[in-house]
Amino acid sequence: MSRKTLTFVALAVMTMASLTIPGVDGAAALAEVAENQLTAGRPAVELVPPTPAPISEPVVQPLPAAEAAPELTEADTLAELVSMVDTDAPVSDELRCLAGAVYFEARGEALAGQLAVAQVIINRTEDGRFPRSYCGVVAQPGQFSFMRGRRMPAIPTASSAWTRAVAIARIAHQGLWESEVGDAVFFHAKYVRPGWSRTKARLAQIDTHIFYR
Repeated sequence: MSRKTLTFVALAVMTMASLTIPGVDGAAALAEVAENQLTAGRPAVELVPPTPAPISEPVVQPLPAAEAAPELTEADTLAELVSMVDTDAPVSDELRCLAGAVYFEARGEALAGQLAVAQVIINRTEDGRFPRSYCGVVAQPGQFSFMRGRRMPAIPTASSAWTRAVAIARIAHQGLWESEVGDAVFFHAKYVRPGWSRTKARLAQIDTHIFYR
């Protein structure tokens, strides 16, 4: 068999391998052909892969569908915004912890005071001195007097106070209304004066709570 005939046979074998064995590496197929020819006592043939044919149209990878931008709720007052919040939507465990802290700490105060308490808890999750979750912050020992160990007392979820607390928690969590306490991470009732308050920067007083950084 001549060298030209042998080359043609080898190319044919390579083509059949690529058509009948999907997923096989081209280099591995070429090596197998050359090895088979050596085993049969024939001289190895140098096989040159064919030049890929040019693609007439560009290949475009489809982009993931963009999420719809959330619709912004516009309100003139915090009370108006609270009335717009869907409080019937399911409440996650984390949001329940945030709303529970608002309920027990400030349910009798103005909405601004309730929002301030929620903002402190959110700020704490972003501060390395505190746990990274709402539930972790609320359950941290010695921080909230309403806690029973690491458990929160039962909440009358049918009450209007709880409904407002959930709305405030959603607003604070989503950053829909700016609280005047800013980046505060500490607060206490105004009728007590804990020793640590002398070492903190006072930021605001809202109703019965004073807030610090």
